[in-house]
Amino acid sequence: MIGAAHVERASRRGRRQLEVSPHSIVTQQARETAARLRVRLREGPFEIPARPVVSGAAALYRGLYRRNPGWASAPRGAPGPSRAERIGRLVIVGAGGVGGTLAHLVAARGIAREVVLVDIVPGLAASIALDLDHSCGITGSETRASGSVDLRAANGADIVVITAGRPRAPGMQRADLLRANRRTLRTIGETIRDTAPGAVVIVVSNPLDEMTAEAFHATGFARERVIGMAGTLDSARLRAALARAAGVPPPDVEVMVLGSHGDEMVPLLSRARIRGQKLERFLEPGLVRECVGRAVQGGAQVVSLRKTGSASLAPAHAVLELLEHMRGAAAGTVPATVMLAGEYGIDGVPLGVPCRLTLGGMAEIEELPVSGDEGSRLAQAAAAIRSRLATA
Repeated sequence: MIGAAHVERASRRGRRQLEVSPHSIVTQQARETAARLRVRLREGPFEIPARPVVSGAAALYRGLYRRNPGWASAPRGAPGPSRAERIGRLVIVGAGGVGGTLAHLVAARGIAREVVLVDIVPGLAASIALDLDHSCGITGSETRASGSVDLRAANGADIVVITAGRPRAPGMQRADLLRANRRTLRTIGETIRDTAPGAVVIVVSNPLDEMTAEAFHATGFARERVIGMAGTLDSARLRAALARAAGVPPPDVEVMVLGSHGDEMVPLLSRARIRGQKLERFLEPGLVRECVGRAVQGGAQVVSLRKTGSASLAPAHAVLELLEHMRGAAAGTVPATVMLAGEYGIDGVPLGVPCRLTLGGMAEIEELPVSGDEGSRLAQAAAAIRSRLATA
């Protein structure tokens, strides 16, 4: 039964419509409240995707195949078949919160044959690697893990993820980290250049955009092989905020965040959708702005609460998303920070843009149509990054 309280709750959350199933009873008071609060009661039946038609020959083949004693059904919730490749040697520089969590995710899923953790703290990387090896007795993963304090352990890496560097402290802006972490990134980049000349580098260290530029110059690699993780994390934070505000599952929200990783991020709200419809069908503009604010301040909020460190779980999942796209387990474009060469009218500055990724790095930048305001904000973000790089 849908009563006035349901409508009022939806209105308080900024929703402009409330879906009502065919079997629900909607009270007259609920209808009056909906009219007063301008909440649309969207009544079903709702469209249900048509079931795929399978030919008789295909159905017979599948039935016979399942009778084969060597066939075993996939575990519940397991992903469908794909052309995903396994990563060979994945090196993670920095075994802190992000690096350790990423190593765990990669090993548990078995998406790399070998994971190497490197950290200057004696015993930290080796202890995490040993812990991961113990866990494979439960997960069944065949990923081998090892740890070292020596950056030369990156020798022969296919992908190097850099998470090392000083974390943010409460009240500290991302730009404040530039001088503190610049020398660290240069040293790591130069070592990767010498020990893993064929690797693809993914930068996670903050300030993300500036550190991506440092890694690009220190390695001397082509821009396709130096990628910053930012847009995946920012998009995830905004997706979560919009989903909670609209009262829908996160997969129902489509949104991409480009630009800089910080105050200059650029959410593409003109292209954002909730269940295939524009945001204004579900949320008031003011509530959308609040969601954007929560995404922009998401990292700072974690730092403020934690006091002695920064976010680790969501950033690790964001890197994992890049790895899944690189190895072909996920399709389409994903936002990543790369050095631009004229795309979106910007040159010589790393910025978050939609990219198609392969194990060789960035294969293509997709130039999406953006609104005039979004284009201007991308240009402003590029100018801010250029200024910080020049003055630090």
